[in-house]
Amino acid sequence: MISRRITRGLLALGAVGLWQTQVLAGGFSWGEASTDILYERGNAAAEAGVIYVNPHRKFDTISGVSSSDSRYSQDYFIPDVAIMGRLSDMFACAFTYTRPFGGDSKYGTQAQTADLISSPPTSYSSKKFHTNEYGGTCDVSFELGKGRLHFIGGGFMQDFDYEAVANIGTLRLEDDSAFGYRLGVGYDIPEYALRAQLMYRSEVKHEADGDFTPNPLLGLPALLDANGHGSLPQSLKLSLQSGVAPGWLVYGSVEWTDWSVLQTLNYNIDILGDRQDVYNWRDGWTIMAGVGHQFTDKIAGTVNIRWDKGVGTGADIMTDTWTVGAGAAIDCGPGQLRLGGAVSYLTSGSQSLADGATFDATADGDWAYALTANYTIKF
Repeated sequence: MISRRITRGLLALGAVGLWQTQVLAGGFSWGEASTDILYERGNAAAEAGVIYVNPHRKFDTISGVSSSDSRYSQDYFIPDVAIMGRLSDMFACAFTYTRPFGGDSKYGTQAQTADLISSPPTSYSSKKFHTNEYGGTCDVSFELGKGRLHFIGGGFMQDFDYEAVANIGTLRLEDDSAFGYRLGVGYDIPEYALRAQLMYRSEVKHEADGDFTPNPLLGLPALLDANGHGSLPQSLKLSLQSGVAPGWLVYGSVEWTDWSVLQTLNYNIDILGDRQDVYNWRDGWTIMAGVGHQFTDKIAGTVNIRWDKGVGTGADIMTDTWTVGAGAAIDCGPGQLRLGGAVSYLTSGSQSLADGATFDATADGDWAYALTANYTIKF
């Protein structure tokens, strides 16, 4: 048996480890709703945090020629908010907000020129999109053995905002309200800092409307109607953690994400017709493991390692990624401050016209960095 004070620290440490390693995941994965707040046994809890990611992916060669362009991947922030209320010993609900998917790329002169030569008359200078998820998730739990069995479920609304800037004009697409759901089952024994959970998040299909502002040189109307459609993937995640000795915790997770659903983003622009962003991605896998230690009554630390399987098939450079992270949980004021950082190595890869890319290119191994901060209060 682990003392109650140490147990509380270890449970928090497992949370900071699992939360902190969400960054730099495969594909367009960004944030993950903090539904683990449902395991808190108090009457209420609230947490808020932010993740900053600084990726440095750039092309090494473009159309067979050494590239002088700077990195095309741009920095981004991921907010994280969760509020939990317990209505009874058996029933609790949480409201969450995060940005689950996104991407932001700006292309240099060499890439734009290659794009124009290989797929005239269009040459993109930037593409970006993000989604916001607003969710409500509830937990019904029962005593079972030394712990509790949890049945978790809820729904969420996810929006979609896309912008692509090209030499022929700017496309904007927006979907205010697509819907999905999550279902899970878990078991925990707080006495031993033990928790196991299997969580499913559904696929979300977006139907977006928008407009296209043409380059005035084209002689087209000042604004054209546009629309598009595409899907963002379902996922299934198994998470485990357990105290293994006084003051020590091990944790890990395995996640499958159905990135093969994202073969193309399809859109139509009046007068200009149908167009596509081609991805042809395959399914992704993420495996993570970590260890944590309670140093004092108020301070705990963790280190972890994660592997993300590359989802690219040649239409885009999305390669295997290795991430090492570290975090700390510090009792501070009325709540707990959680801090973390991570360094990722993005393995080399390539894209080709033959596989659907807009130009041939290669990328050597690159690096990405992330910082996280989160504050939690329990009542």
